[in-house]
Amino acid sequence: MAQILVVDDSSTVRAEVGDFLKKNGLDVALAVDGRDGLNKLKGDPAIKLVVSDVNMPNMDGLTMAEKIRSELGNASVNIIMLTTENSPIMKERGKAAGIKGWIVKPFKGEAVLPTFKKLVGA
Repeated sequence: MAQILVVDDSSTVRAEVGDFLKKNGLDVALAVDGRDGLNKLKGDPAIKLVVSDVNMPNMDGLTMAEKIRSELGNASVNIIMLTTENSPIMKERGKAAGIKGWIVKPFKGEAVLPTFKKLVGA
């Protein structure tokens, strides 16, 4: 059972973020796009934090976040976007979907680790 779900179509980013979090004592699941992320979240009620890219094939991160809230009815999972996108319009859409934070890549693990741990209750 994972605490954190990392959703990114880049295998390099998934590995970098996932490995960093695992090394720091967190349980991590990985997904290749928003559709995969939605399915993984459905199957693992222990996930407390989703860290997702925005631009991905099949389903983007913002659509996934909206579906987590609407289709899954999951208002409790924390969602953080980790992306190269810095558009105010996208950020507003994310805020409307209940996204807790917006991190612009590159991933700086040490800077976000305390926040991630707090969000999962670790």
